[in-house]
Amino acid sequence: MSKKIIRILSPIIIIAAVLTSIGWVLSNNKKKNEEKTAVAAQKLSEVAVKAAEVVKKPVNINFSANGNFIPYQQLNFSAETSGRVVNVLVREGDRVRKGQILAAVKTDGLNIDLQSAEENYQNALQDKVRFENAFSTGGVTQQQLDQAILALKNAAFRVEQARIRIGDATIKASISGIVNKRFIEPGAVLNPGAPLFELVDVSKLKLNVKVNEMQVAQIKTGDKVKVKASVFPDKEFTGTIRFIAPKADEALNFPVEIEMANNAAQQVKAGMFATAIFEFPEPPASLVIPRTAFMGSVSNNEVFVVGEGGVSHLVKVTPGRIVGDEVEILQGLTEGDTVIISGQANLFEGSKINVLQ
Repeated sequence: MSKKIIRILSPIIIIAAVLTSIGWVLSNNKKKNEEKTAVAAQKLSEVAVKAAEVVKKPVNINFSANGNFIPYQQLNFSAETSGRVVNVLVREGDRVRKGQILAAVKTDGLNIDLQSAEENYQNALQDKVRFENAFSTGGVTQQQLDQAILALKNAAFRVEQARIRIGDATIKASISGIVNKRFIEPGAVLNPGAPLFELVDVSKLKLNVKVNEMQVAQIKTGDKVKVKASVFPDKEFTGTIRFIAPKADEALNFPVEIEMANNAAQQVKAGMFATAIFEFPEPPASLVIPRTAFMGSVSNNEVFVVGEGGVSHLVKVTPGRIVGDEVEILQGLTEGDTVIISGQANLFEGSKINVLQ
């Protein structure tokens, strides 16, 4: 081949080689791009989720509930008879005992009523004796004797009524406690129903709290409860559950009444804010999962678990107690299983998943 021909063919060969090289590079880049696209498509088909391991541990069922103290007893006295107040023997803040005289009402008119009733009784008694003697000789009928006996009973009843009214004029405490309010002064004229005193007994106090359906199942009447008053953070009291409502309120909570003895100085006052602390022995360890693992709510009894090959499996479970953000699992899972706690709303049985760390 002549040198002239070689000179002509050399650029063509070079160009062909360059074109071949460019084609190979483009083909190789296309292959790599296709592989990257396939990987991206695979990742896009996976649902991103978060997961947690099923663990076994004791479930802490201790809880607390807040409320306000109320008096163990509270009594509002009202006048039972009319009259003028002649003496008031106690002031607000005084401690009184049951049966102690608190005030007295003028009884002059009541004494006259009693005297008149007693005189009528004596007359009725004499009439009864005369009618009995006359009946024995045939001087009166059985009906007349019966009327005399009835008149004597009515007279005795009026005497008792007069004595009760005099007794009501002496106002006595029917409970032991403290005079919280006094509504009368000497010289005041009373009518039946007029307020006289308000007595409260804070030697013991009641604390009313509310618990939910899971908590009420853990308690019973007679249980001891720790009680702390907010204004005395360094003091701890012991209360006893006296009442658990058999029916929930509109918010599906159950009212609970706790009775507590006050300290000797009776520092705790009715109306103060308090916390009841319900503590229980540590139970055996059980399986627990986060509450967020459930589809919708705990009552649906369904969770997704991470299966082999990175797919989701829908599992039926039997939940137990709900404690804070955790739920006890009685059946359906084993220790070491992995449950999906976020992103499960986008899952179906067998969905490919990408567990985020």
